[in-house]
Amino acid sequence: MRRSVISAACVALLLAACASVRVDRPIRVTSGLTSHLICSETFVSGLDPARIYAERVEPLPGVGLFDWLLHYDVDRTRRQVTTTVAGMFESRAVYRDGLGCLLVRGSGPVDAPTPQEIGVDEAAPPLLPEIAGPAVVEPRDERLRLALEHAFAEPDHSPYHWVKAVVVVHDGRVIAERYAPGYGVETPLLSFSAAKSITSALIGILIREGRLSLNQPAPLPAWRDPLDPRHAITIDQLLRQTSGIDLAETNSGFDPSTRMQFIERDMAGFAQAVGLRSKPGSAWAYTDGNYILLSRVIRDAVGGDAADVLRFARSELFEPLGMRHITIEFDATGTPVGSISMLASARDWARFGLLYLQDGEVGGRRILPKGWVRYSSSPTLDTGYGAGFWTNLAEGNVPGWGVPWGMPHAPRDAFFARGFMGQYVVIVPSRNLVIARFGDSHVEGDDIRSMDRLVTEIVADIDAEPATRLR
Repeated sequence: MRRSVISAACVALLLAACASVRVDRPIRVTSGLTSHLICSETFVSGLDPARIYAERVEPLPGVGLFDWLLHYDVDRTRRQVTTTVAGMFESRAVYRDGLGCLLVRGSGPVDAPTPQEIGVDEAAPPLLPEIAGPAVVEPRDERLRLALEHAFAEPDHSPYHWVKAVVVVHDGRVIAERYAPGYGVETPLLSFSAAKSITSALIGILIREGRLSLNQPAPLPAWRDPLDPRHAITIDQLLRQTSGIDLAETNSGFDPSTRMQFIERDMAGFAQAVGLRSKPGSAWAYTDGNYILLSRVIRDAVGGDAADVLRFARSELFEPLGMRHITIEFDATGTPVGSISMLASARDWARFGLLYLQDGEVGGRRILPKGWVRYSSSPTLDTGYGAGFWTNLAEGNVPGWGVPWGMPHAPRDAFFARGFMGQYVVIVPSRNLVIARFGDSHVEGDDIRSMDRLVTEIVADIDAEPATRLR
C-alpha cells in the first residue's frame, strides 16, 4: 500500500514551476479517482484494495509519473479511503450504507439517509423470472466453453484484459457464466459508463409517467432564462450527447469532465455553468457531463435528494427486474453519479439487458415507454451512438478513439451498454440473447475488439444446430 514519498517542499517547487499548465489538476484527479475506486470496490464489492490499485489505477496513462509519490490508506473501522500525493492533494472517499462511496474534501462529517429512509427492507417480489439457480452455470457445450476460455485468456504482456465476469443469457436463462478468482454471482461490479444506460432507463420511466417529456428543455435552474442559448437544450439532446455543452472529455486529468467527476463537490452545478461549443442538436460529442445533468433532472423530478432517487429507482426498475445487488453512488448534493458510478452483479446487469430484450416490459407490466427500446438503440446523427446505448449500425471508428463504433462481426441488430475498462451489456434481439461482460481491461477502446470476438463466438454457438454443437 505504501509508496515512496519525496519531500513536500520539492514537489511544491515543481508545481510552482509548472503552474501555468495547472499540473496539479491531474494529480488532484488521480487522488480523487484512487480514493473513490478503492473505496467502492473494497466496501461495496468486497475486493482486495491492493488488487484494485494494481489493476484499476496503476496502469492508467500518466499515473506512472507520480505513482511512487502516491499513498492510499484504507480505514476499515471508519469505512473510508484517504489518498495523498507527496503528502498533499488529499482526497477522502467515505462508504455509506446503501449509498456506496462519496468522494469528499476535508475531514468533516458526512451526512447520509438512514436505511429506513431509503427503504432497504421494502423489496417487492420481482416480475422477471429467475434466470439461474444459486450455483455458477457451466457452459452447456464445448463451443461455449471455448468462447469463455478465449474471453479470459491473457497475453504474455500488458495491456491485459483482466476479465472478471461473463454471463450469457439465452431465451431468458443463463446458459454459461464464468468469474475470475475472488468474484462470484453476487459480487457487485463497477459500471463506469454502462451506468448511462440505467440513467437513460430512469429518464424513460419518468417520461412514461408523464413527469418529463423527451423534447422539453432540460429543467435545470441555470438554464431557466429563455434568452440563454442553453435553455434550448432538450432531454433528447442530453441523452444523445448532442447538447453542445463545452465539457470536453479526454480522461487526461486536465479536461473539465474529469475535474467534474473527481474534484467538484456539486457535479451538476459545475456542468450547468459551462457554455456551449456547438449549437444544441448539431453535433455529437461524448461527455459524462450530459448524464450528470440528466441525473440532476432525475433527482429533482422524484423529490430532490438521494433517498428519493433510491426509492424511485428500486420501486420502478430494480425490484421489478429482481436486481438485488445494485448500488447507486451520489455526489455531495444527493445527485446520483449516473454517468459512471453504479455497481451491480453480472447477473443483475444481465437482467437489466433482458428488460430491453423484452421491449421494456416484464411480467405484463410496462416499465419503459412503448417504443423506448427502439428509440434508445436508434443512431444519433451519423454516429454509432443511440440514447444511452451504443448501436452496431455505424461504419468506421469513433472520432478520436481509434476503434470501431460497434462490433463488426456481431449481428447488426445488437446494441449495448458500454463502460471504461471493458464493461458491457450486449442485447442481440435476433438471437434472444444478452451477454454481460465486466473487467479491468486497459486495452484501447474499452476492449471492444475482444467483446466483438466473444459475441461472435456465442452467436455462432446459438446458430449451430444442436446436433452439430461441439460436446
